[in-house]
Amino acid sequence: MTFPRTTVAGISLPRLLIGSNWIFGWSHTGHAADLFIKDYHSTVEATLSVINAFLEYGIDAWMAPFSSSPDCLDKIRRVQDKLGKRLILIDTPIVNMDNTEEARREAMKVFKTSAETGSTFCLIHHASCEQLVNKNKKTLDRLPDYTSMIRECGLIPGLSAHMPEVIQYADLNGYDVETYIQIFNCLGFMMQVEIESVVRIIHDAKKPVMTIKPMAAGRTTPYVGLTFNWNVLREKDMITVGCINEHEVHEDVEISLAALERRLPNLEGRGSPGKTGVIR
Repeated sequence: MTFPRTTVAGISLPRLLIGSNWIFGWSHTGHAADLFIKDYHSTVEATLSVINAFLEYGIDAWMAPFSSSPDCLDKIRRVQDKLGKRLILIDTPIVNMDNTEEARREAMKVFKTSAETGSTFCLIHHASCEQLVNKNKKTLDRLPDYTSMIRECGLIPGLSAHMPEVIQYADLNGYDVETYIQIFNCLGFMMQVEIESVVRIIHDAKKPVMTIKPMAAGRTTPYVGLTFNWNVLREKDMITVGCINEHEVHEDVEISLAALERRLPNLEGRGSPGKTGVIR
């Protein structure tokens, strides 16, 4: 079974992307949850079980800040060595955006590491690219400096946006950007403006959008979160989903396919100590 795909800058991508928060320990819940995730994924084998489950559906693109996090960089190298194949890597590096020559050299070093890791896409992390936002002029000042560096390294440039204006200003000014990351979920979790505004920004975007946090970091169920996103996004847009084990992968894929095919998902019922005929 092959999950539906889209195209970004001539590269075929699955519309469901492999997330990283539930592999590297960024739970958006608390320190205890972070430690649990890191402990669970302390071995390459645990992470491989998740990646292999995604690969069963042809989902072969993985998003993470690989080149600016030693843990990510080490894990992706070991995983790909075990797999014996290359995944499509969507790197979201954190970059020094200071307006100095030294900072530019640091940025270039990060982009070169991204290329050496085997990344295809390099989407500047929101914590970095949002430093360039000028709301008065509706610009991302000095962004071309960084997208040209990314191109020089043989990577496809993009931007990660928690701030929705990033997408609007990049499109408005015609910057060399091929895709965007945007937080989008039915609860509005971590979104800076209301859901109705963000969905319009996504639909108006000139390039495909990779949405993240569809289940609001566990604050809504996979069925609710994924079904909502799939029903309002464009056919060229994507959803990034993090899974801690292979069982979650199979469940999220079935929910996603059911939403796209407009049917009920075929899932095992949830457990309950007092299960009745009403609880499925």
